Amino acid sequence: MLGIRFPSLPAIGILGLAAVLAVVTIVPALAAEGVIQISQDPYTNPDSEHRTQVEPDTFAFGATIVSAFQSGRYFDGGASNIGWATSTDRGLTWVHGFLPRSTDKATPPGPYQRTSDASVAYDAKHKVWLISWLGIAPSTVTPGALKVDVLVSRSTDGGLHWGAPVLVFSTGPASNLDKNWTVCDDTGSSPFFGRCYTEFDDNSRNDLVEMSTSTDGGLTWGMPRVTGDPTNGFSIPAGSTGAHGIGGQPLAQPDGRVVVPYVGFDDELNNQLSNPTFTISSFVSVDGGNSWSARALISEADLRAPNGGIRADLPLPSAEIDRSGKVYVTWDDCRFEPQCNAGDLVLSTSNDGIFWSAVSRIPLDGIGSGVDHFLPGLAVDRNSSGGAAHLALVYYFYLDTSCTAPTCRLDVGFASSRNGGLSWSSHERLAGPMHLSWLPNTSQGVMVGDYFSASIPPGSNVAVPVFMVASAPAGSLLHQPTFAAREDIAGGRLAEVAVNNIEPAIGAAAAKAAAAATPRLTVFPTVR
Repeated sequence: MLGIRFPSLPAIGILGLAAVLAVVTIVPALAAEGVIQISQDPYTNPDSEHRTQVEPDTFAFGATIVSAFQSGRYFDGGASNIGWATSTDRGLTWVHGFLPRSTDKATPPGPYQRTSDASVAYDAKHKVWLISWLGIAPSTVTPGALKVDVLVSRSTDGGLHWGAPVLVFSTGPASNLDKNWTVCDDTGSSPFFGRCYTEFDDNSRNDLVEMSTSTDGGLTWGMPRVTGDPTNGFSIPAGSTGAHGIGGQPLAQPDGRVVVPYVGFDDELNNQLSNPTFTISSFVSVDGGNSWSARALISEADLRAPNGGIRADLPLPSAEIDRSGKVYVTWDDCRFEPQCNAGDLVLSTSNDGIFWSAVSRIPLDGIGSGVDHFLPGLAVDRNSSGGAAHLALVYYFYLDTSCTAPTCRLDVGFASSRNGGLSWSSHERLAGPMHLSWLPNTSQGVMVGDYFSASIPPGSNVAVPVFMVASAPAGSLLHQPTFAAREDIAGGRLAEVAVNNIEPAIGAAAAKAAAAATPRLTVFPTVR
């Protein structure tokens, strides 16, 4: 469905945009010029929360940027449909719509009741845009349970119209898949040019990580393959192999190698690290997805879940790649803060997906400032590399890490780097402050999303972050639509002495103190 074209408006122009959409809205606090609303939940089904949108992904190829997100969030998982917004002029103007044949709310309707976890990719060989997503329907074998499959929707006209979904994988009537992510190999000289990869985990098998591959622009997908990790106590059935975790983000390097950073669970079982719950780990394929390596450790993840009951209790990584194939991974982590009392955003890099740099702190605010940072979305210009790589970062933050649900105020921040993350610009507030009571509620806390995203159109000096901004509800009707901004990539500055920003060793004292207070992993999470 082709939607309304939104002109680029300054923040003050949102009222005019609301009139175009023919809805009554309360304008949220938008701190940066050029922040525009690009979509809004149109659904009215009584069993989900309206008008709410959450959890965007983006991808840029040429001058085109496509974003996808959930629309009409349910309390216990998923949404009424997946929305999309496409810009063909590097984020100046947008068209928007919603996937067809997905759920019973879609036009035309589809076989699923809910959707979740949108991820965007582009296949340059076949000239196809892909949105992968989860299709959720009532289980036909277990009363009260849900069946969850992985699908992709395809666009062959530049992200302006979308076809009927294609099944990536389902385990059958009791399928319980989660946290899908898709990427395609877009390097013409790669031996696997045009091959697309979708990662997901099987919650019914303790979040077994799986990878499926397509060689025809997403029309068909191969049977999933697992990593080369040996069997362990998490393996279902006993004796089966493969890593366990969630939130993998595959990236295709120019030589065809695929690197997949993810949140790992297996080191909890092996008790190898001071942190008893999560790692940031990775695995690779060098043969076009026919086989996958055993996991490599990037770092333990020293997570401090933010206060206020906001849904941000997994250190889901955000990962991108530059022209040379260098991989950049960021996540929220408290190791640099006294007693782990606030969250920073941290960065690690790798040229091969096996050996990773020491974890560095992105100096958005000073150590000990009391500002809590979480939910990062990283962008890297694929036309830049090395010491001149352009990076951009969108994230959420609290000014006061010790706030409570009634007092927490949620803001959206942005920062950038022109030297591969060696130094960063002063951070900018894009939107906020927002009361947490304005956000849709879920079984895992109030929600703007489990992940966020920004994209840099290749070769440009502009980053386009996409994010959710909530304003005060009108009665029982919430108001949390999707916004985008165009932000210059600034030169960066050395905000602190470098030694203060580099992790000296895995298992620093503050990290160990936080780990001791962290509950051990007893239930494998779903974050749909």
